[in-house]
Amino acid sequence: MYVDNAADWMVIHWGASLEAAFQPLLHLLIAIEGFLLWMPWYVIIFLIAGLAFLATRNWKLPIGVSILMFMIGAAGYWEESNQTIALMLASTITALVVGVPVGVAMALSRPVRSIMRPLLDVMQTLPPFVYLIPGVMLLGPGKVPALLATVIYAVPPVIRLTDVGIRNVDSDVVEAVSAYGASGWQKLWHAQLPLALPTIMAGINQTMMMALSMVVIASMIGAGGLGYQVLQGIGRLEVSRGLFAGLAIVALAIIFDRIAQSYGRRLQSQLHMDEG
Repeated sequence: MYVDNAADWMVIHWGASLEAAFQPLLHLLIAIEGFLLWMPWYVIIFLIAGLAFLATRNWKLPIGVSILMFMIGAAGYWEESNQTIALMLASTITALVVGVPVGVAMALSRPVRSIMRPLLDVMQTLPPFVYLIPGVMLLGPGKVPALLATVIYAVPPVIRLTDVGIRNVDSDVVEAVSAYGASGWQKLWHAQLPLALPTIMAGINQTMMMALSMVVIASMIGAGGLGYQVLQGIGRLEVSRGLFAGLAIVALAIIFDRIAQSYGRRLQSQLHMDEG
């Protein structure tokens, strides 16, 4: 009862301010979604295949990516897949803007780490549906609460792995940089973050996958995209609609997972070459 009263008080007194504060997130999501829907399908396939080629420097992954993207379009889910990609990209960008600085603070400050670790444990343990409650309560159904729920659900991996990556940087390297008179900021920017980048990339990869796994749940409050098609298939008992939309989500997850993993492996190999 007290929690409900506090929630009602917050909605009455702070609802409009919170809605205005989250408008930049809505503009980011709408801009990405509009750009993807504006571009021709073959340009999007070419760009994603180009990213895959830059990550691997061979044609196997780009060809596989192109086939999967073409199959998504052939199944009739091109527009919905672009909406899902927009939600995933917007939530990943927001998670990086929030998560990387928090991870850096955890790595550099023991008190911050002691506060954030149990909080991250709770965030990763709560059922995903719980994240929908505060967004809907404060902002009502729509794209913004769906984006916020996705960000909260997907941000813990990038925070944890940024922290782990920076703390696992070789202490000899840090001492050598300090011996040359580097400040704390220079040490972080020129030594710790570059050496931790492969681990941070692994966190980004996990964040992207968790954002994609949230699209079906987020569609319940207005996210749209492939998740909404899955929900419609369940509600109308249309097996084909739910099945093919679910397979399209899996295809997107495979595409972005393989690209992110390939970039991580390249960064790791370049790091080993530099050390050698």
